Amino acid sequence: QVHLVESGGGSVQAGGSLRLSCVVSGYSMDTMAWFRQAPGKEREGVAVLLSGSRRIYAHSVTGRFDISKDIAKKILYLQMNSLKPEDTAMYYCAAGWRGGTWTSPTAYGNWGQGTQVTVSS
Repeated sequence: QVHLVESGGGSVQAGGSLRLSCVVSGYSMDTMAWFRQAPGKEREGVAVLLSGSRRIYAHSVTGRFDISKDIAKKILYLQMNSLKPEDTAMYYCAAGWRGGTWTSPTAYGNWGQGTQVTVSS
């Protein structure tokens, strides 16, 4: 059974940094992604790390966020730099990609419980 547990969220001022972690069990760590959802908005894809180590980022975070993984520790990371108030959201890691557009939540079969990121101006 796949189990994903996120951590590392918190409150920071604009321009600050946070590193999110997602501990993975029951999954090979093939294609995994980070999503976020702000109040009243749809869940959106932030970054994906494909099985061939290719990384794709949403336009809004390109150059500021970095997705990586430690296979030995079975942890997926999201390093977030130069944070902006519009980055405020609940962040989720996703696994069990079943094809389709990487930014679509329906492309993933497994989700963590989320970790809150709040960026103040």
